[in-house]
Amino acid sequence: QVQLVESGGGLVQAGGSLRLSCAASGRTFSWYSMGWFRQAPGKEREWVAAITWASGIIYYADSVKGRFTISRDNAKNTVYLQMNSLKPEDTGVYYCAVARTRVAAPRAHEYDYWGQGTQVTVSS
Repeated sequence: QVQLVESGGGLVQAGGSLRLSCAASGRTFSWYSMGWFRQAPGKEREWVAAITWASGIIYYADSVKGRFTISRDNAKNTVYLQMNSLKPEDTGVYYCAVARTRVAAPRAHEYDYWGQGTQVTVSS
């Protein structure tokens, strides 16, 4: 069973930065990609970024492009999300997810495993 544990969330003022981590346990050789999603109160999950596990190909949502950076450390089975120039609209619970096979990055229902989430709050 694959387990994901997110950390690094917190309260930050607008314009600040946070770095989220997602540590995964389980076999990674068959993983195709890992993605970050977020969910604001009263809203549906929103795709943020994704990275393929083996080759490190990266995809970003337009809303975060140029501000967020996704990366991975295969040896540590960990994916990171560096968030800069944070805005109040970035507030939400951030989840990491693993897809065992090829997926369309924004389609949450195609991912196989999910973390518990970490809260990010950006104040103005």
